[in-house]
Amino acid sequence: MKSLFATIMKEYEGYKIGKMLCYIQDPEIISFAGGLPSTDVFPLDLIQKTAEKSLKSDPDHVLQYSSVTGEKELMEAIIDYLKKDNIHIELENIMITTSGQHGIDLVGRLFLDPKDIIVADCPTFGGALASFELEDAEYMAKDIEEDGSDVKGMEAGIEKLLNQGRKPKFIYVVPDFQNPSGITMSLKKRLALLSTSKKYGIPLIEDSPYRELRYRGEHIPSIYSLDENQGNVIGIYTFSKILCPGLRVGFNIGPSEVIRKFSFIKGANILNTPKLNQDICTAFLREYDLDAHFKRARNYYSEKLNFFLKAMEKNFPEDMGVKWTKPEGGLFLWITVPEKINTLELFYAAAKEKVAFVPGEVCYPRGYLKHNTMRINFSYPTKDEIVDGVKTLSFVVKKYLTEKKKNI
Repeated sequence: MKSLFATIMKEYEGYKIGKMLCYIQDPEIISFAGGLPSTDVFPLDLIQKTAEKSLKSDPDHVLQYSSVTGEKELMEAIIDYLKKDNIHIELENIMITTSGQHGIDLVGRLFLDPKDIIVADCPTFGGALASFELEDAEYMAKDIEEDGSDVKGMEAGIEKLLNQGRKPKFIYVVPDFQNPSGITMSLKKRLALLSTSKKYGIPLIEDSPYRELRYRGEHIPSIYSLDENQGNVIGIYTFSKILCPGLRVGFNIGPSEVIRKFSFIKGANILNTPKLNQDICTAFLREYDLDAHFKRARNYYSEKLNFFLKAMEKNFPEDMGVKWTKPEGGLFLWITVPEKINTLELFYAAAKEKVAFVPGEVCYPRGYLKHNTMRINFSYPTKDEIVDGVKTLSFVVKKYLTEKKKNI
């Protein structure tokens, strides 16, 4: 039967991070791997009350198929919610998705033919790579810098491609507390990247799961708001990190002709997003004290992040050659180890010692692979797990380096 598979599926390996998480199901493992928000900040009372209310008041509607584009009440609530971020859209500019990952998939399906080129950071979100590679995409990627995308490098790369008769289909970025690096793009670079998008007529995809989770530093406008509805930017959002991931609800925003095409694709693949889950998201935006909720989440995650950074400083002295980012928000930080360390090998060695992380290579586009990095999630493990996990991680790195020396 394998011979009958679609050409891309004969080699396609799926979402590598997801497969690694299956490998570390041992409950004794301290996991810094999954991009998990903490259940401690989920508004369980709201979720329970809204679910009960919706099922009692209108079960026929709640448990039936619903609109492909999404429930109007939720879309209107999101439109009002986005105004505080200086984003002003109409119903024609929004569609509800079944998670941010679904929103990314829609972008790939709409724009990509086989071998089309995407402009991206290096590293970037592994889930986006998995989705775009399902469309057999290729990349022009530039190493991310301390203040975000290497915009000058991207523009030079675009010029080179255009001279070869190849125009990239879009630019994909996660500007706020990037997954996986935790890096935030500066305002200067957001404006420059938007200018590049306009100059070459290349859409800019702004993936924004974490904007509400800023712990320090100044608020920076979204690229979508900077575009002022000129149609150059498509925004991808999710409730997974600000409410909870189990609901699988997100939304895409953009030009009406793009949203219309998204709805056609959604109608052909998953059809609709469950109304009950949408009702909970609507109640979250309309009835919950969002300021108090986000303040509590920020305080909680900020404390976890600071705790993790202190543990890193204690267990990874400078002479080990290990470096890490210090994010202003989000759920991740990025660790770079000496080049002689292959973090995929280290992953399996660490798992034996009951600690897990994501090897950085799954966050690199095809053709840009690096083996000496790792992504760390600090939001989900407890403080005790952070202490023990970082200590164990340090032990594993030291052991790996010692064994390398013996084999030389």
